[in-house]
Amino acid sequence: MNLVENIQGQLRKRVEAALQVARDEGQLSFQEVPPFIIEVPREKQHGDYACNVAMLLARQARMAPPRIAAMLAGYLGAAGDTLIDRVEVAGAGFINFFLKDDWLFDVPRVVWENGTKYGWAAPRGKKVQVEFVSANPTGNLHMGNARGGALGDSLANILSMAGYEVEREYYINDAGNQIELFGLSLEARYLEMCGREFQFPEGGYAGEDVAETVRHFIQHQGDSLADVEPGLRRKKLIEFALQEKLDYIKATLKEFGINYDVWFSEQSLHNSGKIEEVVNELRERGYLYEKEGAWWFKTGNGEDEKDEVVIRNNGVPTYFAADIAYHKNKFERGFDWVINIWGADHHGHVARMKAAMAALGFAPDKLDVILMQLVRLYRGGEVVRMSKRTGTLVTLNELIEEVGRDAARFFFVIRSPDSHLDFDLELAKKESQENPVYYVQYAHARICSIIRQAESAGIKLQHPAKINFRLLKEPQELDLLRKVAEFPNEILAAADTLSPHRIARYVLDLAGMFHSYYNHFRVLNEREELRDARLVLVEIVRRTIKNSLNALGVSAPERM
Repeated sequence: MNLVENIQGQLRKRVEAALQVARDEGQLSFQEVPPFIIEVPREKQHGDYACNVAMLLARQARMAPPRIAAMLAGYLGAAGDTLIDRVEVAGAGFINFFLKDDWLFDVPRVVWENGTKYGWAAPRGKKVQVEFVSANPTGNLHMGNARGGALGDSLANILSMAGYEVEREYYINDAGNQIELFGLSLEARYLEMCGREFQFPEGGYAGEDVAETVRHFIQHQGDSLADVEPGLRRKKLIEFALQEKLDYIKATLKEFGINYDVWFSEQSLHNSGKIEEVVNELRERGYLYEKEGAWWFKTGNGEDEKDEVVIRNNGVPTYFAADIAYHKNKFERGFDWVINIWGADHHGHVARMKAAMAALGFAPDKLDVILMQLVRLYRGGEVVRMSKRTGTLVTLNELIEEVGRDAARFFFVIRSPDSHLDFDLELAKKESQENPVYYVQYAHARICSIIRQAESAGIKLQHPAKINFRLLKEPQELDLLRKVAEFPNEILAAADTLSPHRIARYVLDLAGMFHSYYNHFRVLNEREELRDARLVLVEIVRRTIKNSLNALGVSAPERM
């Protein structure tokens, strides 16, 4: 049960009824009710909820919004109303509702009865695929991969809570130019270690991790490939290296709390002929044209987007061609909504991919791409660029080792993905209220401590049905109840807007409200009825904090 959604539904019906009465009485003239919203206003002094219907009706009614709002307010919040305390008109014509506190006293029962499922919506019967990280299996996972992993996995959790059937997928880029270059790089290091002549390829993979993989191969098979035909040598080295890199990626992401449902191979698209198939389909539909021996895809966006090559003049398909075949495959698997998380450098690729899906007959609005900005690591005010261990970029393994999974995941989702992220390593390790993840986890642990103290004193948590919540009269107590009640709607909003950072900010606010309350009021006070009511209050706060952290893949410790 979503109490806030229920309240909004009641208010919506009352506004619609008021509109009907005003029209019937000749006070207001309009053809149809516009799609108005009822939302929580930013400023607390503007009430519990605000409605914008008056501004949307102004053109139809040929009347100023404040006048419409004042007229409707006269039909709302009548004496004896059990829900609305008063109605006010504000600003350009907003109708602000101030509710009675009674509905808040049902919040503890709803949280209690739903337990770990508080915040979860009813199944929607829609399948969603979230594809994220999908790093080339040619090196270590870096900070961009880490941010994408935290965002993608948290979003998948939130979408599940919002009622979607969610599948996590990793696209393995195990074909194309980068794999050929990877093979040449492996071969050069292999020949070098075998004491043979070698030439390192221009722009090759020169990282220590590649050399380490070759050393592992030599430990298993020695110099058995030193004298074989180069093509076969590279094939064997690539097979070994890809397996090792994938094992590393899977293990590292699992340590980061991410488990995929599907690992999809790009090479499988080549092997099955799916790329050639989709290119032929686009050609038949008239979306490809030949130029200078290559085949180009027409985006249809005029000057906004450039056309893109799908088949090079040597007959080899491009990465874009493979990506079109891959996305067609996604929709053919029956997903109602496909979500990708890409780096911001893929910005120009989004419109072309949507255009390709439209060309194939799929609704482009069913494909969403979250573009993710860069991460900068800081330590002591200085930018950290290199790994102490390898001399290259800091890896995800090293980040987890230094700050822990919880801090890493929380820090990566606390900001919107379209904003640059400065990750302060020292702050992430601090055990103080300056550290946001510690601050939230400490709120959970603090409440657990209160419950343990109560149990030690022989005081048991009572079922909400046995509690008189009208004893919770302090403004801070009522605000906590309101904040807890908002959680299911925050999940829905985070899912609909693809914004995991909303939940990070929500739980940070909730933790802050609890800490402030705890510092001003005694939960285990001498008045038994009030004590029992406050115990249940902090317990539902704890459960909501835990469910919020679970959505972000962050643990909720009971002791700190």
